[in-house]
Amino acid sequence: MALGRASQQLDLLDAVSRFCGETLPTNSIFAFLHEHRDALFPDGMFADLFAPVGRRSVPPSVVAAVMVLQRLEGLSDREAVDRFTFDARWRYAAGVGGWDGAGRVGFAHTVLVDMRERLRRSSRPDRIFEVALAAARNAGLIGRRRVLDSTPLYDAVATMDTITLIRSAIRGLLSVAGPELVQPLRAVLARLGSGDDYTSSGKPLIDWDDKPAREVLIDSRARDGHALLAALDGRDDLPEPVTQAMRLLATVLGQDLETGPDGTLRIARKVAADRVISTVDPEARHGHKTNHRGFDGYKGHVAVDPDSEIVTATAVTAGNTGDVDPVADLITDLTDPADGPDDGTAAVYGDAAYGAGEILDRLDRAGIDAKTKVQPPVAPAGKFTKDRFDIDLDEQRVTCPNGTVRTIRKVKDHPRHAGKADFGAACATCPLRGQCTDSKTGRSITIGHHETRLTAARTRQQDPAWKADYRATRPKVERKIAHLMRRRHGGRRARMRGRIRIAADFNLLAAAVNLARLATLGLTHTTRGRTLTTA
Repeated sequence: MALGRASQQLDLLDAVSRFCGETLPTNSIFAFLHEHRDALFPDGMFADLFAPVGRRSVPPSVVAAVMVLQRLEGLSDREAVDRFTFDARWRYAAGVGGWDGAGRVGFAHTVLVDMRERLRRSSRPDRIFEVALAAARNAGLIGRRRVLDSTPLYDAVATMDTITLIRSAIRGLLSVAGPELVQPLRAVLARLGSGDDYTSSGKPLIDWDDKPAREVLIDSRARDGHALLAALDGRDDLPEPVTQAMRLLATVLGQDLETGPDGTLRIARKVAADRVISTVDPEARHGHKTNHRGFDGYKGHVAVDPDSEIVTATAVTAGNTGDVDPVADLITDLTDPADGPDDGTAAVYGDAAYGAGEILDRLDRAGIDAKTKVQPPVAPAGKFTKDRFDIDLDEQRVTCPNGTVRTIRKVKDHPRHAGKADFGAACATCPLRGQCTDSKTGRSITIGHHETRLTAARTRQQDPAWKADYRATRPKVERKIAHLMRRRHGGRRARMRGRIRIAADFNLLAAAVNLARLATLGLTHTTRGRTLTTA
């Protein structure tokens, strides 16, 4: 399919354009897209997505405008196409008026599916977000401060229990096996005699209140899975879909099961750290936003300019990923001198999830002011916390509240601890023991790799000016996330499956919200670039 181009010879007296131009507020997203669509999304920007010759596509500038409005309204592809066909505001925003120059009134919903796939496979999958951000930067709206936070994105599939996971993974393997493989694999299942042909997605009919029956079922289906893997083990001529299905089946079998004393495979009394929760979306995970608030799916991460409330970066990770992992990608524009003017010291704000030592170290090395909150040290049962001990890293020693001094011994190859001071026998006769520890071996103090930075950060955040700045700035990202996740935009439920597709959709949502923000601020185009007409 070749690149289609929007007509530049539309009827100036078109009734739709005239009506919308006279009635829509100038700061509406529809009027904004009508004015800026050609500059933001010129058809040539999408030329790399299409072939040099072929049937002409729907102009990408029109499709991009529809995608932005679709994401703002949280609509399905069919709903978005219907809205474009029958809503004059959408046609005005897309610059087609009553007609699009080619005699079309609408287009098929598959055009949106095709455009998302073309973008996903391209070298610039997030180009709509990039041009929206560039417009904000060109208008002088992007400063050198960023506020970071994350939010749950609930998966679009049902969480499966162990038996459903195993059966679904086996069914998936059988479905991708070609004719030369499927018959031998089914012969293996027939020899085992479990009685399950794996053609139905429903659970086997047993008395689920009967524990022995459940155990027999789990053991038999697990042995079916292991037998299929054994039958294919060692073959190097397998197609990639079969290899992927085998990998998923092996993961499912290994994460939930253990072998009992009698050799029976049964559900383990534990939860795997990186447990697959669905074979339909194998990348979704159990996650926790707080200790008491769990969810299934993914995490959406954002960086926001607190002054303009423009989203400057997004990322999506599995639900069990910590907030620290995507920080480097969220603040690339602060660490890359080529991105934006250097008009002052950069600063990054975040709650305690971003107060880890490695983040403080990364920000300091990049010359960025860390305004991330660091949690105070805690101790069980109200005992002396770590800050009650005098830690002298220069002398490599620790003094306890009773005045006992111990040398810090180094800890090798530990991901979190660089050293440790053990008070041991001194605690046995210490008059403060009851306030310090209940351990029979005495109190010990661990020293982290970034102990100096954490201590300095805890001291700094006690400053009233630091607190005032933090309280005035950090909550702005929560308001922005609430805006992103509002029901009108589709809520927190993921609209896609798979991390890459969900990340692209989340990025498009941020782009659409940014464009709506620019419309509210009154962005306009002049001969000198983009500027604001309102404060």
